[in-house]
Amino acid sequence: MNRSTRARTLTGTALALATAMALTACGGGDGASSDAEPKKQPKGSEAAAVKNPVVATYDGGLYVLDGETLKLAKTIDLPGFNRVNPAGDEDHVVISTDTGFRVFDAARQEFTDAEFKGAKPGHVVRHGGRTVLFTDGTGEVNVLDPADLAGGKQPKTRTYTSAEPHHGVAIELADGELVTTLGTEEKRTGALVLDKDDKEIARAENCPGVHGEAAAKGEVVGLGCEDGVLLYKDGEFTKVDAPDDYARTGNQAGSDVSPILLGDYKTDPEAELERPTRISLIDTRTAKMKLVDLGTSYSFRSLARGPHGEALVLGTNGVLHVIDPETGKVEKKIDAVGDWTEPLDWQQPRPTLFVRDHTAYVSDPGKRQLHSFDLDSGEKETSVTLPKGTNELSGTVAGH
Repeated sequence: MNRSTRARTLTGTALALATAMALTACGGGDGASSDAEPKKQPKGSEAAAVKNPVVATYDGGLYVLDGETLKLAKTIDLPGFNRVNPAGDEDHVVISTDTGFRVFDAARQEFTDAEFKGAKPGHVVRHGGRTVLFTDGTGEVNVLDPADLAGGKQPKTRTYTSAEPHHGVAIELADGELVTTLGTEEKRTGALVLDKDDKEIARAENCPGVHGEAAAKGEVVGLGCEDGVLLYKDGEFTKVDAPDDYARTGNQAGSDVSPILLGDYKTDPEAELERPTRISLIDTRTAKMKLVDLGTSYSFRSLARGPHGEALVLGTNGVLHVIDPETGKVEKKIDAVGDWTEPLDWQQPRPTLFVRDHTAYVSDPGKRQLHSFDLDSGEKETSVTLPKGTNELSGTVAGH
């Protein structure tokens, strides 16, 4: 997909697990740079399909860009604070809006008829060829096959409703087991597991403040707690204790080729906004946690995984850290953007990281820029300047 001498394509190989994350200023590496201008489409004509599209939100809409050239293909007006996640195929993304989840055909730059209405649309999780939507305001979980989005119609789903609405998350495993969080609007406590027939087969309520998920090699699921991480492995829950009494690991990134999960690590329960410099590496084989101090802070939009299982963290020093998850050693530093500061309001723009196959995309909202980097060489591939600074950043992926 990128322009390296190894000339790869994304088809069927993407390992992205990025959860949408943050970006800033510019710098590092050589690469082409251009100002973006949207394509003008003749009246009555359909927009040309975009190759491997990248979608970025801005205050009032969406930008759809070509994933290789970063050329701006179309601007979509969409008022409000919107979030974007991969839908699990090569054409679509899921947009979280004021009214619920809407499916957007990024390749063709248009919304489809598929929509899941409900207050406070939350986490979107992809795993094993299934995509799971969790609506916080209703507690409803919808599981779909992203292949069913191809026709643009409402897909068939497996639906489960939590006992109480809460800010939750769920993931479906290959055998049909559904791991989903427990909680209320006031308190979140753990998770339960349903078999393929929606019968409860496991439960754990020792994960205070449960938030976020990631899957490691072998379908081991990690859920973040305020005192460690809760693992679901081989039909049983196991608690990974953190070295501090209070230690929130609410954001994680996993890889199908690594048994180690990457997580954030916050230790101040009273902080209005804690800016941690340590990350956590959770070994799902041993149920042990290792902490690594990067010497720079980061945000919840800074974590991702590379195609070989690398742990990736975008620091507020503008550096994209490429980390060996086994040793915790920073093996490569890519100068991605300039220094930045995480805003107090989580909805405000900050540099964000999105990884797809061997390419890392990093946004720099303050300069209205977006950059792409080859993770293997560490070189910048291309840059673009957009009409407005962006907020969330994501794109399509091949299902896996």
